[in-house]
Amino acid sequence: MNTVHLGWALGAVIVLLAGAAAIITATSGLGRWRTPVIASARAVAQLAAVSSVIGLALESLWGTLGFIALMAGVATWTAGRRIAPTGERGVAWLLIPILLGVAPPLGLAVLLRVVPAEPIAVLPLAGILIGGAMTATSVSGRRVVEVLRDQRGSYEAALAIGLSARQAVGLVARPAAALALVPGQDQTRTVGLVTLPGAFVGLILAGASPVEAGAAQVLILVALLAVQAGAAAVTVELVAAGRLAALPVR
Repeated sequence: MNTVHLGWALGAVIVLLAGAAAIITATSGLGRWRTPVIASARAVAQLAAVSSVIGLALESLWGTLGFIALMAGVATWTAGRRIAPTGERGVAWLLIPILLGVAPPLGLAVLLRVVPAEPIAVLPLAGILIGGAMTATSVSGRRVVEVLRDQRGSYEAALAIGLSARQAVGLVARPAAALALVPGQDQTRTVGLVTLPGAFVGLILAGASPVEAGAAQVLILVALLAVQAGAAAVTVELVAAGRLAALPVR
């Protein structure tokens, strides 16, 4: 079953939607009009490139692992740009929360044979989980950094009364990191009632039964809860350890 018909109409719809996003963003004061345009152009270019090479990656386990490593690297770089200014040292540390968030759920699913140890199954699941880890790392790290800067006096007061950096960060900024978990929690609570997630719809269109598609989607959503919680928790610990040079941690 074809889900999207390739042709000029598809291109026109994409251009119109990108233009609408740009106009709304600019006129409502939500940002620069170029941001959604550039994001849309990058999505087209990147997915075109991925579509042409992913077949090669799926031909072997090493190719799959290499592609997963690429995704993890890009996720680390993207999260680093959100948290620390360009050129800051320590961005590579953000690979830790992404890997520690993704590896246990993915490994558990494969080891228990809930997901077959085949590239065609492992690669899509790894991509979804890495994306979730990236989002949690970006949001939690950025919120903690912002709160520490806005409430630097409270943070320094906590240090002055003898609290460790970890305790001071926990007191002042840790609650802000919890915001990174809210979208995933809300999506899991309302799945099937508010939205039908992409994996569920994709499996249905691919010929899976609704029960099979639902089971796979539950696995993904619950795994994402674990991934994002782990990634956010480790990110806060990295902040408290002063691993990102831009942070007011000493």
